[in-house]
Amino acid sequence: MHTLQATRDVRKVSLWLGHASLQSTEIYQRADPTEKLEALAAMAPPSLKPGRFRSPDKLLAMLKSVSRSADYVE
Repeated sequence: MHTLQATRDVRKVSLWLGHASLQSTEIYQRADPTEKLEALAAMAPPSLKPGRFRSPDKLLAMLKSVSRSADYVE
């Protein structure tokens, strides 16, 4: 539904879904508009907190140990 809404091209939707023919994809165009709206509303983007990522100390320690390892090839 998102691809169809974004591209307005049923052929692209068919390719993305791997359908053998356009008839398989056309069902998306005939879906009930209320069902379409419900499906889109259910796929709300995740809420993200603004800010900068800070890696945990364990991750940094592991990366430092790997870079100093004798098995590490540059």
